Amino acid sequence: MARLADYFVVVGYDLDKRVEGEGQGRILQRFPEKDWEDSPFPQGIELFCQPSGWQLVPERQPASFFVAVLTDINSERHYCACFTFWECLDNPQLQKAEASEVDEVDEELTIQPPQVFAPKSLVLVSQVDYTEVFRNCLGLIYTVHVDGRSVPLETVIGNLLTCVIPIAGGSQIDESPVCSLDKVPQALACDWLLACLQPGQEEREERLRTITLGAGDRQVIQTPINDSLPVSGSSVAQLFRQLGIVNVLYLFCAALTEHKILFLSSSYQRLTDACRGLLAIMFPLKYSFTYVPILPGKLLEVLSTPTPFIIGVNSFFRSETQELLDVIIADLDGGTVTIPECVHISLLPEPLLQLTQTLLSMALDPELEVADHAFPPLSTQPSALKIQDKEIRAVFLWLFARLFQGYRWCLHIIRIHPEPVICFYKAAFLGQRALSEDDFLMKVLDGMAFASFVSERGPPYRATDLFDDLVANEFERIQQEEACPHKVMNHVKELAEQLFKNENPYPAVTMHKVQRPSESSQSTMQNQMPFPVLDEVAVQLFIDHAAAKLKTAPPVVKAELKSMVPSGPPLGDIVDRNGSMIANSARRLEVVRNCITYIFENKMLEAKKLMPAVLRALKGRAARVCLTQELNQHVLQNRAVLDDQQFDYIVRMMNCTLQDCSHMDEYGIAAALLPLVTAFCRKLGAGVTQFAYSCVQEHMVWTNMQFWEAMFYSDVQNHIRALYLETEDEEQQNNLQDGSGGGREISALELASEQSRLWPTLSKEMQAERVQKEESTVFSQAIHYANRMSYLLLPLDTSKNRLLRSSGLGDVESVSNSYVTNSIAGSMAESYDTESGFEDAESSDVANSVVRFINRFVDKVCNESGVTNEHLKALHTMIPDIVQMHIETLDAVHRESKRLPPIQKPKLLRPTLLAGEELVMDGMRVHLIPDGREEATGLMGGPPLLPAEGAIFLTTYRIIFKGTPTDPLVGEQVVTRSFPIASLTKEKRLSVTLPMDQFVQEGLQLRSCTFQLMKIAFDEEVASDLAEVFRKHVHKLRYPQHVQGTFAFTVGQSGKMVVEHKTKDKNQSLKTLSKNLVKSAKRTIGRQYVTRKKYSPPTWENRSSFQSELDEDEISVSEEVDQSSLTLSSTIRSSDRQTMGNVVERACCRDYQRLGLGTLSNSLTRSKNEPFRISTLNRMYTICRSYPGLLIVPQSIPDATIQRICRGYRQNRFPVVCWRNSRTKAVLLRSAGLHAKGVVGFFKSPNAPAAVPSQADSSSLEQEKYLQAIISSMPSYCESSGRNTLSGFTSTHMNTSDSSDKLRQPKIGALMKQVMGTKEDVPGTFSRGALGQRAKVISLSQPKVSGKARNPPRGKWGSIRGTGRLSAYNPDVGTRLAGKESPQPNGGPSEALFLRQQKAYLYIIGDKGQLKGGKQDSFQQWEVVPIEVCDVRQVKNSFKKLMKACVPSSLTSDPNMSFLRCLEESEWMALLHRVLQVSVLVVELLDTGSSVMVSLEDGWDVTTQVVSLVQLLSDPYYRTFDGFRLLVEKEWLSFGHRFSHRGAQTLGSQSSGFTPVFLQFLDCVHQIHLQFPMEFEFSQYYLKFLAYHYVSNRFRTFLLDSDYERIELGVLYEEKGERKSPQVCKSVWDYIDRLNKKTPVFYNYMFSPEDEEVLRPYTFISNLKVWDFYTEETLSEGPSFDWELRGRQEHVTEETPEKPDTSGPKSQRRIVWPCYDNLNKVVPNAITKLLQDLQSLEAELGQTSEKWKDTWDKIKTTQKTETKLESKPSFSSSLLMSSNLSHQRRSQGVYLQESGVGSSINLALDCEASATSTPVAGRPSTSTLYSQFQSTESENRSFEGILYKKGALLKPWKPRWFVLDKTKHQLRYYESRQDKECKGVIELADVESVTPGTPAMGAPKNVEEKAFFDLKTTKRVYNFCAQDCMNAQLWMDSIQSCLSDA
Repeated sequence: MARLADYFVVVGYDLDKRVEGEGQGRILQRFPEKDWEDSPFPQGIELFCQPSGWQLVPERQPASFFVAVLTDINSERHYCACFTFWECLDNPQLQKAEASEVDEVDEELTIQPPQVFAPKSLVLVSQVDYTEVFRNCLGLIYTVHVDGRSVPLETVIGNLLTCVIPIAGGSQIDESPVCSLDKVPQALACDWLLACLQPGQEEREERLRTITLGAGDRQVIQTPINDSLPVSGSSVAQLFRQLGIVNVLYLFCAALTEHKILFLSSSYQRLTDACRGLLAIMFPLKYSFTYVPILPGKLLEVLSTPTPFIIGVNSFFRSETQELLDVIIADLDGGTVTIPECVHISLLPEPLLQLTQTLLSMALDPELEVADHAFPPLSTQPSALKIQDKEIRAVFLWLFARLFQGYRWCLHIIRIHPEPVICFYKAAFLGQRALSEDDFLMKVLDGMAFASFVSERGPPYRATDLFDDLVANEFERIQQEEACPHKVMNHVKELAEQLFKNENPYPAVTMHKVQRPSESSQSTMQNQMPFPVLDEVAVQLFIDHAAAKLKTAPPVVKAELKSMVPSGPPLGDIVDRNGSMIANSARRLEVVRNCITYIFENKMLEAKKLMPAVLRALKGRAARVCLTQELNQHVLQNRAVLDDQQFDYIVRMMNCTLQDCSHMDEYGIAAALLPLVTAFCRKLGAGVTQFAYSCVQEHMVWTNMQFWEAMFYSDVQNHIRALYLETEDEEQQNNLQDGSGGGREISALELASEQSRLWPTLSKEMQAERVQKEESTVFSQAIHYANRMSYLLLPLDTSKNRLLRSSGLGDVESVSNSYVTNSIAGSMAESYDTESGFEDAESSDVANSVVRFINRFVDKVCNESGVTNEHLKALHTMIPDIVQMHIETLDAVHRESKRLPPIQKPKLLRPTLLAGEELVMDGMRVHLIPDGREEATGLMGGPPLLPAEGAIFLTTYRIIFKGTPTDPLVGEQVVTRSFPIASLTKEKRLSVTLPMDQFVQEGLQLRSCTFQLMKIAFDEEVASDLAEVFRKHVHKLRYPQHVQGTFAFTVGQSGKMVVEHKTKDKNQSLKTLSKNLVKSAKRTIGRQYVTRKKYSPPTWENRSSFQSELDEDEISVSEEVDQSSLTLSSTIRSSDRQTMGNVVERACCRDYQRLGLGTLSNSLTRSKNEPFRISTLNRMYTICRSYPGLLIVPQSIPDATIQRICRGYRQNRFPVVCWRNSRTKAVLLRSAGLHAKGVVGFFKSPNAPAAVPSQADSSSLEQEKYLQAIISSMPSYCESSGRNTLSGFTSTHMNTSDSSDKLRQPKIGALMKQVMGTKEDVPGTFSRGALGQRAKVISLSQPKVSGKARNPPRGKWGSIRGTGRLSAYNPDVGTRLAGKESPQPNGGPSEALFLRQQKAYLYIIGDKGQLKGGKQDSFQQWEVVPIEVCDVRQVKNSFKKLMKACVPSSLTSDPNMSFLRCLEESEWMALLHRVLQVSVLVVELLDTGSSVMVSLEDGWDVTTQVVSLVQLLSDPYYRTFDGFRLLVEKEWLSFGHRFSHRGAQTLGSQSSGFTPVFLQFLDCVHQIHLQFPMEFEFSQYYLKFLAYHYVSNRFRTFLLDSDYERIELGVLYEEKGERKSPQVCKSVWDYIDRLNKKTPVFYNYMFSPEDEEVLRPYTFISNLKVWDFYTEETLSEGPSFDWELRGRQEHVTEETPEKPDTSGPKSQRRIVWPCYDNLNKVVPNAITKLLQDLQSLEAELGQTSEKWKDTWDKIKTTQKTETKLESKPSFSSSLLMSSNLSHQRRSQGVYLQESGVGSSINLALDCEASATSTPVAGRPSTSTLYSQFQSTESENRSFEGILYKKGALLKPWKPRWFVLDKTKHQLRYYESRQDKECKGVIELADVESVTPGTPAMGAPKNVEEKAFFDLKTTKRVYNFCAQDCMNAQLWMDSIQSCLSDA
């Protein structure tokens, strides 16, 4: 039984302590005066009565009631029911005087006008929570006071304080009224109400209590059936109504994961209800932190406490809660929950969260589901609030049962007597659920609430409740129904019913008779008397009386129904049924088992093969469990002695297994291995044994205190279980087993439960004995574990604290969840005692830290499991000895293990080096780890070539890895990866975990711009400082101080010289000479006389003069030499002669002569007529450092002018001619962009008034003069004198057909528009970024010429100038070029534009950004085409992204990182598109006869790309070997592309980074090559070769930034005889020449060029392909671009004698591995193969083999003659080598695609082709394939003779000579037998049938009928007639046999 109320208190306003309106309350009276022993009087009640503060108010407030909850120091909750009413306080001053006379009711007080009311509270303090009963009782007391009832208040209060109610489930006690009637006559004594006399009466009486306080009232109290279930009334439902489902779920999760929660409301009762509701849904967990449903305003600082809480505060204080940063605020009135940013609430794991929400919404809003039904059910009202409340609670009860399913299987019982001690094994619980990553569950299990849950519900023998029943017995049902919310809902409703029944056992009984104040008394409250002072004695009398009565009453024995708590089904099965366990195929487990069997049977080779598969399988959990089970079977009496290799394998498998375990060990793998690591061992020497534990220490799990505790407890549980199983008698055990279902193992909890039941019946001695036995069991286990821990924590080499890095054994509690796979983050040395200052790395240090760790462990577990203090002390003294002893044994083991022969690592393979290449660092053993390319890892099928083990070598030229794959199945292959050091672009450090050895290794990732990536991990034998040395060396070699430090210069010198490069250079003489070049200039001046004269165009002889940098004036220098003997050489001083001779030999000069742009011959007369001349102005590189020495300039422009012009251009790179179209004589010029000031001057209108002719003006006039000179050099300009049509001079091309021109013209415009991005509708503006758009398809139809003009007429062309609008470009450029008609000045009809003179003679391709602010002059004959060029920075960034796309550093599954996505994001293709597009435009312009000047950026990047591509496309010469070399030497090397700077080849240019401008050009060439494979003499390999070697620094060709620098270093003209070592090639071109003589690798067999063919490739991004140079790799030999290495490797392999092969017959099949084999070598193309075979046959026959090129040329010539003999001219029979494909676009389409010529080719730029090309049959006929190999035709005639053939309709039958050719599979016919020209061919492949025919009209007479036969082909039927039927039969048979042979 329990008291209904402990105390009754009257609290009033304290008038004495008022401070400026802040009042205080004081307790006026309390009953009883003395505290109860079992429940002390709570402090601070006066604060809680008026939580918002004590205040006086001018108007009377209505009475209020709420329940506050106070928690005392013992965590007991006291419920304070406060009933507050307001009393009139007449003028406080008066009140003070008359305070003593308060009792005298009848005294008249003088009422002053201002009335004030003070609050007064009646408070009930109780330990039980019956809100309604309290409300009624206090209301009654108030009513009695107000209504002035006859009942004394003392009696009512006395009865209230003595009222006793049964505790839930208490027994029935027959008890008389506490207060007998004779004592207190008015009192109606409290009595039991025997409400319903029914059979269940006794039980009913336990729960029902009717109380009356003796004022004519009566109420029934129903106590709940089970006290452990919370009572919630309807508070939960209210909470959900106020906040909504999601918000309450947030609060629920926040409360469980220990966050701070604050409720706000303006109603106090609602705050209490909300808090009560929140606690009710947390059942079965109990909230154990601060819980204050109503917090008084004075205590608001409690809110800043650091601990979690649930607190309610009145909304009045809302503003003061604003600055709380980590508190979740729930506003009940507004229905919002505010979660601060810094708070992260872990929510329930899915799918439970979703399911819970669904269930809650079904309970709260059942109409939601049927809201859309056409015929909704009639009654879907939600249940009544009270029922709804229970339904919601049932949902949460179900949720907890689902979350904690099977928790009892994870309880460890470590003591049974004297009382059970139980621990929860968290890791196993999470592991079995596969929820170890789940944040929410982790936090709940770590929380306080769960700890008290375990201690409360853990004991196996106790009273059970609804939750226990649900977890144990309803589990099957929960499992099965989970998928179907409706079934779950039914279950929930059943649970709700039970909950409701528990709270309201007898809903029918409602006998409340409650008194309320009468209306009249409420209205007359104005002059109501204050609450009286009560008579303490009278009340005390009641209390004493009741106490005496209780003493005499018999003691209450509450017989709790204890029973064994059922455990429910074990978890393991559950998870399996769920299928959430990681699936692991039986095959994998089989592999693990087999491997272990092989190891123990000593079949090591077999085991080795399986090992990689096993290590892969061990990623799966099932395989790991399987491993521990298998190993267990091989342990005999706790020992298993192995030999070295077995031991090594077992340890490796253990390490692999442990590597994937988290530090929690949720799957119990480490637990299962723990006994095994002390069992497996190997003998090292006499009496020295090494156990497996010394090799598996590097894992986090061993430093995790919780792991050791869990292990310890589970072992203790097993031992205690064994202890009691032994002590029980046999019969008992049998009985138990029979009872429990036949031979099932009794779990420890069941045993404990049984023991707890028996405990009270045992004698004292027995009890003591059992306690003692358990205690010693725990103690012995503690010793055992101290040993085990020292095994796993002390490293083998105790001098190193390898294991104990930074924090592992330190703050063990805070072991973070993230953990590095292998090494243990933890240095015990510094762990706890860092402050004590002992940080020496002595062995004692390791020992100390291990001792400290073990001590803490022992303290913790022994205190929890009740070990006696003596034992604990004994343990503490023992531990240091155990550790010391172990250290000593380890020393011996360590010493011996060092003597073991090291495990055989693969032998390091030496790389082959080039001549002159030397090792800088010898091989360091490393592992090559797979990167993001999948081919080599075996992921895409094929063998896993990586990871590979080998060594990395650093030479003066390359970084080389050479090794063998770690996978034994491919172990005999050699893996090589290398790249030139000069191409290294990025190097970063990694830490790498190798799959085989569980150590984290230092690693490096090296990325090279030859598209290679090396990820290496240094082997543990490589010292870390060596790795550092390696990095430094790499850096030094990658970025030498000067170009002379690069390999191309240092090759062949000794390695020492690499470092300090001070040696004398061998071509000193040449260097000094070239250095003197510039100096000698000044001397020259001294030798000549200097004349100053007025400016006149200098004559030829003094054209060589140069501008002195000192003197700005004109200085003409002429030597006194005989004019007639003047040649170039005599113009130049002898000191320069040698150099000049070389200059003449230079590429540029040869090319200029080839193009007819100028000669250096004697006949000056001839050169005068030429429009251009070769100027030697720059021969000393004084005008422009980055230009070549000889330049082509217009004949009419003197050198002096040039000197002035060049200042207007950046870097002085003025426009010079670099190519001339031999047909149209249009020229291509290149220059840099103009300087900013020059631009404006250049485009200034000539008639703008200028006060003073400024420098800018004159120079811009000269600029114009220069451009005009170029224009006048064009024949079209001269002939038409600038006014006539273009086609002034004849050219076959232009006269052949007019259509070609008409068609071509609009195309240029369209191109121009694409390039400049014109918007048609806005004339004069260019859309930005148009190049980036995918270009529109160019229309080929001619624009219709309509009468109306497209643009509004603007009068004359020049009129734009007058409008005053400074438009940057002529608005009509685009339209004019596009061939749109444009208004004529006279308004007459406009004619097609290209017939008029408005086509510009010179187009200047300029940078859009620079041309702003200038203005086009319409009378000039040039026009500016502004385009956007790609910035160098863009190229650099794009290239970085391209490298990452083609060679990713790690595998990724992110779809946004796929190859194609990355490729697109790199924008590399878009940049190629841009360059190609501009080039095609320029080609078109040149081809139509306009000259073009490309004037972009500094003139050495994009300009070079465009100019070279234009020449390549326009001039077939540049598509040959010589031509391409010449093109690169001229445009790239001589014209000063900054190779060293862009390639970041030296330390100085390191910061600028690698920018592959030249690579971009080569890629463009590759794109053109793909589209025109028959136009290039060189192959794709040639381009790759250049792409590789231009960054490799193996040759000097691509070093330095200009000819000037090359001459300075003496590189440019190296004397021919000077090369001492012939094998060292200094120029890449010589190397290619030599190689090309030996092998056809650079040659393109399809080369059959057209004469004067201009190529126009498609440039859309969709037409461009990724160059395979970026993606291919050859792991067998490394990059194939250093040919000497290839040859040598082959020789090496031949030398090794082959072992006799016993493996039986060899297969003829060859396996070619992608990314490993070099395809060209392994599977060469047919022609290469034949050439190789030919060579080897000749070698066998001992003939001298001729060069491959001669052989090839011979075949080709014979082929051509034969082709002419053989077939009709329609389509060449030998496609590969023909060149009579008249004007076709000769792309792959011609011979590879099935359809006609056109399928992918005839799109845009091909219209010229259609005029002349002839279509090809659907497929090249079979004959074409054979004809190449037939020398004469006679061999092919298998049957021949005369047949008559019927002609076409109305044609006569004709006799023809027919030849049946079996080889070529065709039937040919000729006019006569002698005829060589075949008249027609019937392909036998097309023949369907041969049938006897009938004579038709016009057939030869007198031939018998049977001589006719018909040949039916797919296309038509041929009718034949033989001489007679015999002959006919023969023919038919022959043809038939041919057909059947095929």
